[in-house]
Amino acid sequence: MTRTVVVALLLAAVAMPLAAAEEWTPLFNGKDLTGWKADNPAKFKVEDGALIGFQEDGKGANIYTTKEYDNFELRFVYKVKWPANSGVWFRTRYQFDILKYKRPKTFSGAFYYPGCKGTFAWVNLDESLEDQTGWNSGQIYANGNTIAFWLNGKKMGEKTLEKGTDTIIPKGKIGLQVHPGGGFKGMQIAIKTMEIRMLKEGDEPTPPVEEKK
Repeated sequence: MTRTVVVALLLAAVAMPLAAAEEWTPLFNGKDLTGWKADNPAKFKVEDGALIGFQEDGKGANIYTTKEYDNFELRFVYKVKWPANSGVWFRTRYQFDILKYKRPKTFSGAFYYPGCKGTFAWVNLDESLEDQTGWNSGQIYANGNTIAFWLNGKKMGEKTLEKGTDTIIPKGKIGLQVHPGGGFKGMQIAIKTMEIRMLKEGDEPTPPVEEKK
């Protein structure tokens, strides 16, 4: 093997992980709300490099990307000021819930979608998985009708939605919810980073981050 061939192979090996990393695209630029649109702009702001949703009057709001996405992985880093009820929307009407809920009991990482029986497709019963005062990592895998979530590296659940039984939404926007309600006055949800990787049929999930941010 010539020296030229060896050098070429080494360069290719170095370039491969770089190419894979470039597949992730930031949805939030850390500076302003470019690429996003809120139904009530007064409840969202960018502060200290984070996208923040909040409410102080009992009234809720949502903010969504201006673009729609179909098959993807989404990973994000968030922090909550409690009491709160929030979540990351995807395909516009599905949600990675960020909350503490009593009926049925669940903590962050539950999967809500329209028409699901029992409110959630799955729940999280382990409150210790989430850092209540610090940053947490969430990950969503949505490929075809298969949905899976991870919270701080722990898999929350996986479900393949079935036609005729479940609400099938093939494409939609990414969003962030500030839930209405007097019990959530003073809540705050902060997103430090959020990035997306588009998928093709058969693509496997990226290994999730294993520790709390």
